[in-house]
Amino acid sequence: MQTVKLNNEVIMPQLGLGVFQVWDPAETQQTVETALELGYRLIDTAAAYHNETAVGAALAASASKVPREELFVTSKLWVQDMTYAGAQRGVRDSLAKLGLDYLDLYLIHQPIGDVYGAWRALEELYEVGKIRAIGVSNFSPALLAAFTHFNRIKPAVNQIPINVFQPQTAPVDYLQANGIQPEAWGPFAEGRHDLFTNEVLTKIGQRYHKTPAQVAIRWLIQRGVVVIPKSTHEQRLQENLEVFDFELLPADMVAITELEMPQNHVRTAADVERILQITVHED
Repeated sequence: MQTVKLNNEVIMPQLGLGVFQVWDPAETQQTVETALELGYRLIDTAAAYHNETAVGAALAASASKVPREELFVTSKLWVQDMTYAGAQRGVRDSLAKLGLDYLDLYLIHQPIGDVYGAWRALEELYEVGKIRAIGVSNFSPALLAAFTHFNRIKPAVNQIPINVFQPQTAPVDYLQANGIQPEAWGPFAEGRHDLFTNEVLTKIGQRYHKTPAQVAIRWLIQRGVVVIPKSTHEQRLQENLEVFDFELLPADMVAITELEMPQNHVRTAADVERILQITVHED
């Protein structure tokens, strides 16, 4: 598994499993157990997902095969606990539900409420070893700049929506220039805009014998983004891992970035044809 080094020297897998919207406890546990067996080591959950207990059950069931030190478990603080005391309670509750002594990464899930008070609690928990790295989610560059300036510890990660239709070029550039790891939630655009049958991704994928989904993940990997695609199907879980044996050419990277869609934009046939022209190169 390819990894990235966070700004506090902690090593994080660059590809993992997200379990947002996996509501059924039995399905959640089975999905995580299958993922761990296939080789996943980064598991991303949150208090707001209401499945930390099921994730914890999967971790416990897999403990004999996957040592704790190989895992990278992320959870997040939801808005109802966005205070100093609430963050302390939120971390304690997540640890209990997950059955862990420490978290590898803990994020402020949304920039809502007393994020400064919550962050102070996370800094203290980080310093005593209950969390190996702390970060944020859904913070804009402007908000993050102020947040970083007025806190002792810089966030290690900012988890934001990044996908082929929402490349977030400027925010990703800002994060990387400032030593904060970008992490993509919703890397498949939550299935919108027919990503899995997209003509550009399909054409590029044919050159490498890869699916549109694999191309979409690889595009993020090559940009240095951590990716946590969700799937509950074993075949797709396996396919999502098979993105480290090929490399997209610069023309491919440009063509995929050109898929960016302004809000409410409907792509025309002429748009697709223009983008496909970018991908023409020697095989």
